[in-house]
Amino acid sequence: MARIVPLAQAHDLPRWRRPVVLLVLMAMAMPVAFATWSALLNNFVIEVADFTGVEIGWLHTVREIPGFLAVGVIALIIFIREQVLGLVALALLGAATAVTAWFPSLGGILTITMLSSIGFHYYETVNQSLQLQWIDRARAPQVLGWLVAVGSGASLVAYGLLVVGWKAFDLSYNFVYMVSGGFTLAVVAFCILAYPQFESPHPQVKKFILRRRYWLYYALQFMSGARRQIFVVFAAFMMVERFGFEVHEVTALFLINFVANMIFAPLMGRAVARWGERRALMFEYSGLICVFLAYGGIYYFGWGVMLAATLYVIDHLFFALAFALKTYFQKIADPGDIAPTAAVAFTINHIAAVFLPAALGYLWVTAPGGVFALAAGMAMASLLLALMIPRHPEPGNETIFARLLPAPAE
Repeated sequence: MARIVPLAQAHDLPRWRRPVVLLVLMAMAMPVAFATWSALLNNFVIEVADFTGVEIGWLHTVREIPGFLAVGVIALIIFIREQVLGLVALALLGAATAVTAWFPSLGGILTITMLSSIGFHYYETVNQSLQLQWIDRARAPQVLGWLVAVGSGASLVAYGLLVVGWKAFDLSYNFVYMVSGGFTLAVVAFCILAYPQFESPHPQVKKFILRRRYWLYYALQFMSGARRQIFVVFAAFMMVERFGFEVHEVTALFLINFVANMIFAPLMGRAVARWGERRALMFEYSGLICVFLAYGGIYYFGWGVMLAATLYVIDHLFFALAFALKTYFQKIADPGDIAPTAAVAFTINHIAAVFLPAALGYLWVTAPGGVFALAAGMAMASLLLALMIPRHPEPGNETIFARLLPAPAE
């Protein structure tokens, strides 16, 4: 059995065996599998299975079902430590990615997508909980910014190899999926063998909780999930369908995104620490309104490929600010609520994700510009919600209205 080390004693371990370094390794392992899968996905399904907007919409609906069921994490952590569950989920993501090209049919792709999605969403749920438990509140924005940069750096290496090697070495989908998934599995194996089990000083509530004082956090999570689906599903699909991007061109675009995130994510972390979550989220949502309206203009006004590619990079940078929502919750949460609320928040985040991709897939084939106009409206709703975050959020001061109202019964 792995050694259990209280978090307060972790500083006695060698620096490379401390909790934050484990978070760094996991932050490096996950995007190598997931981002490689994403980079190849649109070309793979169009070339191999003749997908249209309808099928890609259904694929992403299937992909988001495990996110909607993320509350299952609450049941699992009764029997499995969060750290173990996170690594098992990460291993499932790596294994499913590795065998993706073995199932080149609609049914096969949907099945393997479901498995990889279970790994991804359960890992992300547990990882968010561990980050907020293990990272000191005062340092959280900066550390979370660095974790984003680490993930981007790992993806940058993988994507750089993909851009250089795809045509030069005539790589196959199967080879790339096997290598990226295998790398993630190797990192998971190292993490299991090299690290003890870290124990937080605050035992986590192991039951479903839905607290009224977290209502604004829940609402922002819902809008984030709905809005992000449009970007994840249709922005990259547009680059392939409308502008004919090939694998190495889509990957090069992703590559630019990761370079930008490596540079700007730590700066964003410092900005959130200095200016607060309210201003950071207002800036993010205002920028996304403009980006989504410009996406719509590509279809309504015939704007060109350079603008589309530029918007895709800018869009990605704005989404990198999403960790401000994590630190907002960290400031208002009871310490024991972090794990169950992370699971509940992931489910709320994926409510719209279950039906939006399939529904918007049908809208896409008739009015793709309308899909992005809808996304701009969602960003506007998020901006209005962000205005309700107080300058200094804390328990009892969760929204600008909190001090005006009597404390709600839980």
